[in-house]
Amino acid sequence: MNASHTKVKAWIKAARPRTLPASVSPVLLACAVAYSDGTFRWLPALLCLGVALLAQIASNFANDYFDFKKGADTDQRVGPARAVASGWITPRAMLTGTFITLGLACMLGLGLVWMCGWQLLLVGIAIAIGVLAYSAGPYPLAYIGLGDVCVLLFYGVIPVCFTYYVQAGHFTALIFLLSLALGFLSINILVVNNYRDYIQDKLASKRTTIVLFGRKFGRVFYLLNGLFALIAALPLFMQASRWQVLLIGLYYFLFIQTWKELSFREGKGLNPTLGKTARNVFLFAFLLIVILLF
Repeated sequence: MNASHTKVKAWIKAARPRTLPASVSPVLLACAVAYSDGTFRWLPALLCLGVALLAQIASNFANDYFDFKKGADTDQRVGPARAVASGWITPRAMLTGTFITLGLACMLGLGLVWMCGWQLLLVGIAIAIGVLAYSAGPYPLAYIGLGDVCVLLFYGVIPVCFTYYVQAGHFTALIFLLSLALGFLSINILVVNNYRDYIQDKLASKRTTIVLFGRKFGRVFYLLNGLFALIAALPLFMQASRWQVLLIGLYYFLFIQTWKELSFREGKGLNPTLGKTARNVFLFAFLLIVILLF
């Protein structure tokens, strides 16, 4: 295997492709609501999808770089290997990659500003700041217990509501509730990640909610997020047919089985649980889309 091929593989791993459904799901959900309402527009939808994917990749790159700089990623890491900490990519190259990817996201975002109004510029600025502020700066949000709030906003409320807005030109109560539902479930990806990394985060003074309140809190928090998602999606679930109600039941069976793994798995054993949690977010979005369209 030549060096250039190895570098490409390193960058692909650094982008964390298994996490990308978390950014695709809210865009697809919002598009399904727009289609159901007769307001779907394919070009703004594609631009939103591009912004969401590039912003998450930029966030993953930034997290890789800044966690290494702050000592949160070491050779004791029990999660998937990180590119900078493993020596696959230099810190300088990773920082450059972060800004290039974020710049591409901003370019696509400017297309949305041109099509839909200057107000979206404020949303774009908030997203760009969020990408960097999550791990960077003197008070990175992930290090002061605000990571969960960021996930709720940037993987739920903002992408769902504004993907719908650029197509419909307005917001609805339903789109806001569905954005909360998806955001609550997306928080669980972070919960599992922080639950697994509890010891390393504590040593690195990374004050996640799990470090602040303990692993028992993490198990309860995971379950509550699933309950909050159910409550927020109730207006849509109430419209479900009998066979769709069965799908809702099957989904929550999978959710409970995944939640149970937090009680008996440790360290690297939680990596599959992280993958299943990300899968659950995508399945929940798909379930909502099925109810909306069928």
